[in-house]
Amino acid sequence: MPGEARLPLLGGRPLGHGARPVPAEPPPATTARGRHARRSPGRFLLHAAVVTAALTAVGAVLGLVRDQILAGYFGAGAETDAFLVAWTVPEFASTLLIEDAMALILVPAFSRALARRTGTRSGDPVRALVRTTLPRLLVTVAAVCALLVAGAPFLVAALAPGLPDPRLAVDCTRLTATCVLSFALAGYCSAALRAHGSFLPPAAIYVAYNVGIIGTTLVWREPFGVRSAAAGVAVGGVLMVLVQAPTLLRELRRRPVLGGAPALDEQPGAAAPGETRLLVLGMIAPVVVFALTRQSQILVERFLASPLPAGAISHLNYAQKVAQMPMILSLMLCTVSFPVVARALASGDKEGARSRVERDLLLAAVVVLVGASTVIAAAPQIVGILFQRGAFDAGDTAATAAVMRVYALGLLGQTMVGALVRCYFSAARPLWYPASAMGAGLLVTAVTGVVAARPWGAVGIAGANALGITLTAVMLLLGAHRQSVPVDVRRLGEGLLRLATAGAWATGAAWLCALAVRPPALSLAVAAVVVGGVFLLFLRCAPKAPDIPPLPRTPRRRTSHARRRAASSAAEASPVGGDVPLDRGGAR
Repeated sequence: MPGEARLPLLGGRPLGHGARPVPAEPPPATTARGRHARRSPGRFLLHAAVVTAALTAVGAVLGLVRDQILAGYFGAGAETDAFLVAWTVPEFASTLLIEDAMALILVPAFSRALARRTGTRSGDPVRALVRTTLPRLLVTVAAVCALLVAGAPFLVAALAPGLPDPRLAVDCTRLTATCVLSFALAGYCSAALRAHGSFLPPAAIYVAYNVGIIGTTLVWREPFGVRSAAAGVAVGGVLMVLVQAPTLLRELRRRPVLGGAPALDEQPGAAAPGETRLLVLGMIAPVVVFALTRQSQILVERFLASPLPAGAISHLNYAQKVAQMPMILSLMLCTVSFPVVARALASGDKEGARSRVERDLLLAAVVVLVGASTVIAAAPQIVGILFQRGAFDAGDTAATAAVMRVYALGLLGQTMVGALVRCYFSAARPLWYPASAMGAGLLVTAVTGVVAARPWGAVGIAGANALGITLTAVMLLLGAHRQSVPVDVRRLGEGLLRLATAGAWATGAAWLCALAVRPPALSLAVAAVVVGGVFLLFLRCAPKAPDIPPLPRTPRRRTSHARRRAASSAAEASPVGGDVPLDRGGAR
């Protein structure tokens, strides 16, 4: 039948006659790592989550060190604003080429290629996918990189027309534009490795990136000023590729252990080459538009902030970097489990994919709300501890803390958007609805920002950001039940509302307690303890607290009988632990 052929996400060839029949069920795995993951899914995902969490934490700490160096050397003035306009390029490129679009396109593509992988070197769908996609990607991004370098003056004028020193921003933009090519390679390697079950090198990319920026800034600051940080972006992008390329080459050279379904070009019923190209474009375009629209929130913010007094863009940047750390931590589990969801859909296990997504959403909501409550309650203490030194004075601390508190109001929406979009893009045919929802949120951000920027400055712009992303999250949640992962919208909505209520109580209690303590570090610690205590009390005592999956306990030595029992139920076990009902009060 014409509609039954499953085309690859990137590329494809017409099929000939006499193709071998497709097996009724795919084999458990095609590589040694895949077999290990199937035998003990909980331990495998736990290990991946721990590795990702540890390296993400190291990268986040280095990112804070990077921002502290920039704040200490250059403050929050016109020079930093010029660099942050140039910083828009790597921010946009990382979202499009590493975090969102590239991962959402290539992880499912490599997952399906691995599911079809055969045991022979010829006709390997994984290598065929690389041969088809990588050269085209490199040519395209190289051309875009050259265009950005040449058009840097026009780009700066469009991004920040009110900037007092556009020449410095142009120099920095030409340096940061080189990251488009390196980020594309890094994102490609990262998506391929995650699909193969290798999480260590992808998790280390931001460690390498920040090391490159910090080292280059420290070495070249004296003669080049803030341009040294822009050069560090170029150096860090190269390091991101170098930490992943050797592992990916080993994975591509490894011969599969078990046979799989035949490659796509051996299956009957595929479309002609022209139809395939059109279908491929239709599948990629929604993901790319979504990623571009999401990242455009930063463009709107900096455009609106450029006419404000010097330092407004810097205050927005520092506030956003710190406030988003809870969101980054909350999405780590979704990052690790995304290949699991894609493979479950590829094998037809919609129920397993739905259960995985719902658990990840609730667990991510708990993590981000705990972090957001702490950020709102102790924002001045956090900013003062991190940045108040050198050229970054008490006035910058107060302005940044005010913006950060407002930014934190949208953290739950940011997390839900990052997690829910996987329900739409895990399947072979992404839809336009996420891009439409993101466009509606961007429109709200722009209109509200124009109105709020004049009376409230950077704080009003941050509020517009929170409002727009929250609207997008609500739209994605309401539409999720009709997608390839049919989540229970009502159950998730009720659970998120109760968790948000707990977050409001925790924020108020922690704010009052933090005001009563003078030393900033102790005040921050008190606020964090109070927030954690309120959430624990809520999860234990609330009559209708949502079901939150706990992280699995540390594995202990077990008897051979226990190991056999665990192995026999591995297919039914949750990858990171089962649900534990928290309905203590018996209310219905």
